[in-house]
Amino acid sequence: MSRYIPFILFTVFTNAAAQMLLKYGMMQLGPLSFAGVNPLIKILSIVFSPFVFLGLLTFVVSMASHLFVLSKVELSYAYPFLSLAYVVVAFAAWFLFGEELNASRIGGIALICVGTILIARTGSKVAEDAPLATVAQNHSTEGATR
Repeated sequence: MSRYIPFILFTVFTNAAAQMLLKYGMMQLGPLSFAGVNPLIKILSIVFSPFVFLGLLTFVVSMASHLFVLSKVELSYAYPFLSLAYVVVAFAAWFLFGEELNASRIGGIALICVGTILIARTGSKVAEDAPLATVAQNHSTEGATR
């Protein structure tokens, strides 16, 4: 299933990019306050501010990519890769926003990377175009024979 790693990584990087855009957008807006304003109007003004809106659109692209991946590989294989977005975000936030990257965070990042490598080495057993019913049937048959 390593042929789907580029798609998984695309999902990871678009997810991280969405976070960076949302953070930058919120930095542009400043501290939030709902005092004296209609909450619905305030939320709409936040959602439609340029960088927040772009971040939300980037999330949509990331989710579309993730849906493609889920149609090809096991969820228990694909989903843990999304934790790599934490790694990308931590380094990007340090580089772009000057956020702290201390020894504890770096240690946590290392653990995430090791865990993801272990999961990647296990591979995925879902056939490229196997219908979900077939996959579910195979899984229940395997469970019955154990």
